[in-house]
Amino acid sequence: MESLQQQIEGVVDSILEDYRHRRDIDQMDLFRQPDREIIIDIIAKLRRIVFPGYFRDKNYQVYNARHNLSMLIEDVMFNLSHQIALVLQGTGVEESQAQNQGEQICISFFGQLPKVRELVQTDLQAAYAGDPAATGNGEIIFSYPGLFAIMVYRLAHVLYTLNVPVIPRVMTEHAHSVTGIDIHPGATIGAHFFIDHGTGVVIGETTVIGERVKIYQGVTLGGLSTRGGQSLRGKKRHPTIEDNVTIYANASIFGGETVIGRDSVIGASAFITSSVAPGTRVSIESQPLRYRTNPTEK
Repeated sequence: MESLQQQIEGVVDSILEDYRHRRDIDQMDLFRQPDREIIIDIIAKLRRIVFPGYFRDKNYQVYNARHNLSMLIEDVMFNLSHQIALVLQGTGVEESQAQNQGEQICISFFGQLPKVRELVQTDLQAAYAGDPAATGNGEIIFSYPGLFAIMVYRLAHVLYTLNVPVIPRVMTEHAHSVTGIDIHPGATIGAHFFIDHGTGVVIGETTVIGERVKIYQGVTLGGLSTRGGQSLRGKKRHPTIEDNVTIYANASIFGGETVIGRDSVIGASAFITSSVAPGTRVSIESQPLRYRTNPTEK
């Protein structure tokens, strides 16, 4: 009878043999893959840049803010540019060129941080104005999952628009795992955006959301059908939500041609697959049959 050690060696041999099939899951070149833990650490450091007085190093002092900010940016620059270079190499870019591109992308990214912070400020204002339970900005910044998910999305969206592969999605999927809010980095979201409660929210890649939009937990802004698979890449698959729209809990809105007109209110659990005129109030009771189309139908 084989010893336990021999049995373990047999298992190792069988798995190594399985690796030789050269499938996608058999990839062994780990050094050219992004490091998820490093990306999560980058998010934490970017959060300190976005909210300098809330998530600061314990040794931080106002009078040496420049020094602390310089150290943070150098740290993020080094790690983020390296992660970007890795994913670029994975697309076939030569190593030295990937490193140069990674550094230039980081410079462009940091150049857009003031705009990101301006948008996050409007999101913070929207959260405070929209939630009577909020006692102050600090409570929202420290504890509201919606604000965290939106902040990560806004940072990831900048990298997405700079054509960085993989990393933006790793960022938003980290926020998804922490908050239950799934925002694709490719979505376009205007200022003063508020997600109340948040768990179960899904916002697809080609979603367009205007300004001063408020949504509640369980809302899905999704694609009408997934049967087209990769053939649908690059096409508008998700709805457009115009300015000043409120969408209540568990409402589902599907389709790239679906537009929710400005100043509309979508009631809880509504199921919508066609456009809604501006100023409309939609509830389950008021929905015409066309709003109940099966989302798997063409």
